[in-house]
Amino acid sequence: MTRCGVAVLLDENEREGARVLLMRRAKRPGDPWSGDMSFPGGRMSPPDMNPLDTAIRETAEEIGLQVAADSFIGRLSDVVTRKHEHWRPMIVTPYIFRLQSELDLTLGDEAVKVIQVPLSYFADAANRELMHWNTGRMTWEMPCYFYEGCRIWGLTLLMLRELVQLQHGTRWQAMRISFGQPRGEVLKRKP
Repeated sequence: MTRCGVAVLLDENEREGARVLLMRRAKRPGDPWSGDMSFPGGRMSPPDMNPLDTAIRETAEEIGLQVAADSFIGRLSDVVTRKHEHWRPMIVTPYIFRLQSELDLTLGDEAVKVIQVPLSYFADAANRELMHWNTGRMTWEMPCYFYEGCRIWGLTLLMLRELVQLQHGTRWQAMRISFGQPRGEVLKRKP
């Protein structure tokens, strides 16, 4: 089983409220998440002792940000998926950190762009769209968001959904958004 850690980096802006940092992954042959928006992070490798170490190391490597230990807030639920080329499970653990200063980033080879998105943007159902994801044998309808020309979907959106639930204290209903179903449904806010 492959273990991964990602850094969910939050700050607060007077005008926009809480914001989350996302990066666009560089396009690389053999990378199934190539070109996607994601949190900084990746697979555990030596000398990582745990997925938290991985999230901190990968954040420094990918976007040049040294995450301070005292900025750790908590973690979201593990997300179980699989590498696209294997059936072996992969567990991704999202760790939440508060950004404590102005960003001065130096993007590494794995990142091409960084954006900060207000969490309120994901809480507004009017911003939600559907996309078609072709796996070769079938096409799935999946929820997504577009922000500053960047499509946010998949595992990243799944983790963001939990973060928005925590921040807004709301319940969201997600019907059949797993990769094991032939069709994804739009996230619907419960009344």
